[in-house]
Amino acid sequence: MSVAEGVQAGWQAELNLEFAARPNKTVLAARQQRGPLAVQRPFYPEGEVCHAYVLHPPGGVVGGDQLQLHFTVQAQAHALLTTPGATKFYRSAGLQAAQHQQFQVTDGCLEWLPQETIFFPSAQASLTSSIHLSSSAHYLGWEVYCLGRPVIGEAFTQGKVLFKTALYREGKPLLLDRLVVNGEQDLYLAAGLRGQPVLANFLATPAEPALLDLVRPYCEDLAQGAAGVTLMNGVLVVRYLGTSTAQAQRLFRTIWQVIRPLITGRDAVLPRIWAT
Repeated sequence: MSVAEGVQAGWQAELNLEFAARPNKTVLAARQQRGPLAVQRPFYPEGEVCHAYVLHPPGGVVGGDQLQLHFTVQAQAHALLTTPGATKFYRSAGLQAAQHQQFQVTDGCLEWLPQETIFFPSAQASLTSSIHLSSSAHYLGWEVYCLGRPVIGEAFTQGKVLFKTALYREGKPLLLDRLVVNGEQDLYLAAGLRGQPVLANFLATPAEPALLDLVRPYCEDLAQGAAGVTLMNGVLVVRYLGTSTAQAQRLFRTIWQVIRPLITGRDAVLPRIWAT
């Protein structure tokens, strides 16, 4: 492949991780990687649960890049994955960048708790997540998105981002989300983002109605944004809309610490990387 072709095509990166249960802990049983995606060696700050950090060494995604994350959690296994820093999608002259996430959980538990994703003005991006759960699988996961760079007054006045999330249990759709933000015209729609640059979603399942009353107080009277919680097909859905990724992360981490013992039977143990 010529240099010109490589620049046009961008990075083609893929990371496949498979977690399996052993007598005393969950292990990273299989790993395949291609291009600039990697995973650090697992940590065990809470004994049996496998903590792992997903890395994207280039630090940013540009037009033409294609990132694919495939995580598989086998029966009785429990994996918690996060990222060491924010993912950045840079401005593009026209080529679209894409990140595809596909998670398969078979009677185990997956927690996907990444840092935020930032879209620079004029970014062209597509982010899709497909989560497939067996009948007794557990999933807790969030995504925090920032359109533009509000800390320096840079709004997402140009660019286009597609967000798609699909959550299934035994092949049946529990939640299907789709949102397109096409520059300033969508950013300021009253039925859209209302001019707020940060949007975030937290999904947790299986969840009981009692969790609604437990979580709702944490979503009230936020200083810099608004949040709400609903229960749909056994999925607890927390949504945030505001101006601060830090506030969204604090909110989600607090809720996670409250509901994790009730959903997984384990007390919350924060990933060490969050303290750095």
